[in-house]
Amino acid sequence: MDVVGCSAAAVGDGDVGSVGSQRDLSMLPERLQKREQERQLEVERRKQKRQDEAVEEEQSDFFAAAFSRERAAVQELLEGESSAEQLEEAAARLQGLQKLLNDAVRFLAAYDLRQSQEALTQLQATLAERRQDLQPKKRFAFKARRKDTASASGAGAAARTPAAEDIATPSLSSKGQEALGLSWACGFSHCDSQVLEKRADELRQRDVLLSELSSCTVRLYGNPNTLRLAKARGCKVLCGPVSTSVFLEDCSDCVLAVACQQLRVHTTRDTRIFLQVTSRAIIEDCSGICFAPYTWSYEGIDKDFQGSGLNRSKNNWSDVDDFNWLARDVASPNWSVLPEEERQIEWD
Repeated sequence: MDVVGCSAAAVGDGDVGSVGSQRDLSMLPERLQKREQERQLEVERRKQKRQDEAVEEEQSDFFAAAFSRERAAVQELLEGESSAEQLEEAAARLQGLQKLLNDAVRFLAAYDLRQSQEALTQLQATLAERRQDLQPKKRFAFKARRKDTASASGAGAAARTPAAEDIATPSLSSKGQEALGLSWACGFSHCDSQVLEKRADELRQRDVLLSELSSCTVRLYGNPNTLRLAKARGCKVLCGPVSTSVFLEDCSDCVLAVACQQLRVHTTRDTRIFLQVTSRAIIEDCSGICFAPYTWSYEGIDKDFQGSGLNRSKNNWSDVDDFNWLARDVASPNWSVLPEEERQIEWD
């Protein structure tokens, strides 16, 4: 009888404890549920972070393998005596490499991105050299003809006015080419306060160098393969769509309008860039760089865009990576978006 009573009491106490616990839980559901939700969210965040890191690692490995493979293929095409067909294949593969790098910008580490772009830049420079090697030696033939003409016509030839092309396109000295480590198909150099132009038929898929210009206006109507602007002061440079890359180095107080696949700016200050670019622009050791959308236009620009292969609907003009500014949560002080009221430029 006592045993039964004790058992019943125990059961009764258990029921009371269970009911009490349920009552306690019902009194604090909001706080407990909030803590549980926070715990689950933290678990999900960690899980997602691990998955993202795994995906980025896998993407980086894929990029490294693909880039290395294509880079080796291009180097093989550019070795030795390359034919015109080999150079065209190398150019096409280089465009593919540039696209591969553009697509990988969002997950590559800054160091890997920099190394890959430098490798690509070197290949583009080598391609430019090989193309130059295949160019006919017109310059020497032209000088020989002038010498013959001068001999035949005597003193009268000395009084002639030099041809406009001789004035408008001074050639880059061999010393300047050696200093840059490059050979370029065409360009302007050592000019002051001049208006310099090249037309579409002169620029078609050629490599252009503009060097040591001061207070000049340069208009490039057409579709170059690459463009390099070096040591320019107070210049305005307007260029049609460039198939691959544009490089600025050691420039100041300039205005540049350009459309391209990729833009690299080094040691440049106080320069406005009106840009159409399919990847992210990169600056390094720069200050006072302002960006705005590309607005220059001329007759035939639509045809030049088609020939360049650029996607006109894609423009990352305000997506800029500063290699001297690694803080992701604070904007770089070295570049800014040009205010709309300051974008009115007299192109002509």
